[in-house]
Amino acid sequence: MAPAKRRNVSLAKTAEKSVKKAKIDLNAKVEIILESRKNANDVFDVLEALESEKEKDVGSAVNACSKLFCTLLEKKELFLGKLPGEEEAVSGESSAEEKYQMFMRHRYNSCVELLLEHLSHDLHGVQENALCCLMKFAAAEGKHPLEDLDWTEHYSFPRELLQSVVDRLLSKTTDNSLLISRFQEFLEMEDVRYYVMSSIRENVGKVMDKNKGALLPIFQNNVFTLMSNISIPSQESELTNFMVQQEDKHEDWKAAKLNEHKRVFERMWLGFLKYKLPSYMYKKILVILHDSILPHMSKPTLMIDFLTAAYEVGGAISLLALNGLFVLIHQHNLDYPDFYKKLYNLLEPSVFHVKYRARFFHLANLFLSSSHLPVYLVAAFTKRLARLALTAPPTALLIVLPFIYNLIRRHPSCRVLIHKPTTEGEVLEDPYLMDEEDPVQCRALESSLWEIKTLQKHYHPDVAKTAMAINTPLSGKEDDIDEVLEITTHELMERDLKKSQIKNIALEFEIATELLKGGGNVLGQHFCLD
Repeated sequence: MAPAKRRNVSLAKTAEKSVKKAKIDLNAKVEIILESRKNANDVFDVLEALESEKEKDVGSAVNACSKLFCTLLEKKELFLGKLPGEEEAVSGESSAEEKYQMFMRHRYNSCVELLLEHLSHDLHGVQENALCCLMKFAAAEGKHPLEDLDWTEHYSFPRELLQSVVDRLLSKTTDNSLLISRFQEFLEMEDVRYYVMSSIRENVGKVMDKNKGALLPIFQNNVFTLMSNISIPSQESELTNFMVQQEDKHEDWKAAKLNEHKRVFERMWLGFLKYKLPSYMYKKILVILHDSILPHMSKPTLMIDFLTAAYEVGGAISLLALNGLFVLIHQHNLDYPDFYKKLYNLLEPSVFHVKYRARFFHLANLFLSSSHLPVYLVAAFTKRLARLALTAPPTALLIVLPFIYNLIRRHPSCRVLIHKPTTEGEVLEDPYLMDEEDPVQCRALESSLWEIKTLQKHYHPDVAKTAMAINTPLSGKEDDIDEVLEITTHELMERDLKKSQIKNIALEFEIATELLKGGGNVLGQHFCLD
């Protein structure tokens, strides 16, 4: 057994040495290629290593390619302009200098293709190395363009290479969320972000039109992940970090103008949202819409169609659409017919159990804060909330009851719901129509808030105490519901457990020190131990 063990150790050492040797050989080959054009064919060995199945070998090859082709770009030893085919380049009448440049340009293109394929590699380490190398190439191409143009009249940026990278990130078959998160650091550069947004819009239009607008969950999730990582600066003075500098023409460059960023950002999102999306994605978009999308659009009102369609869906999606609609109504004067009717119908038992409950009641409080709302409308909301409160959990009741009290404070005409006079012999039947969708027709003003009276006998003491507040005249100061919006059942229980214990109550004001003595010796006068 001992010889076999020694043999295994020796094999491991040999393998380790071969890896180091391969790494040294690649670095040496790069030096040789750069020293003399006679060694140009050694570039095939570097590209061959790039196709290795071992992660370490590929990593070494990526580093070698990065060093080789970035140096060639700096030295301007790659062919500029429209590249002829390899056969044409060899058989043509070009000079030796041009043939060499064409040869190395073809090798560069092959390297880029291999790196793009590695963006779909099974190993994340290989994907990450390939992505970083491609972005180094992009930076080098930006400084040393491969297009043969008059750069005094044009802006240099490697759009084709960046478009290819974006196309690979937006895979239709592989979830690239992890790789996209790595790509996020490059989106901090203003010009990269600008052209990535343009590339996303083109890619989405091409892919979705090819599939006739059918759902592509993986692809659409990749698109959303990439787009949600894009944030636009609030001021043009913040546009300072560029991958490519345009020297004298920089101020006129579209990528250096905030309005152009907003315009492209807007077109990117609108191009994505016009297609059918998976239901879970509507929720993801609506969660970030009001603070991550609308503020960065040049014309936020263009989102009206999307938001109104989402508001009509119902359920949690409608609750989330409220945020975006609130921004458009208050800041952009959106006129939404039957808005309050739809808001009224969102009040269902499920609203107390969704994870967006706090956001919904916060927005509902804002929408119902105006003192100019008609009394019948406020009464309808008040009565519906009171009826739903009968089956709500304690955490929700601690929100709903102060919410109702605030509505009554804002609209004193609704106090009739508290003090409803009755006559003897009158049939005690609630005229309120819970199933009526129109708040005008629900007959809320003919009813009363008997539900709150019922909640005064609730099993939870905090709820019963809050419900008792309606027995006395309500103060003019509104209750702050923000303090209880996020409360959970666990927090409620913890709060009850931490309450201080009631101290023992003394039964005698003079503490007895001996048996049958104390308290004025009253016991000693009537009893004895004999």
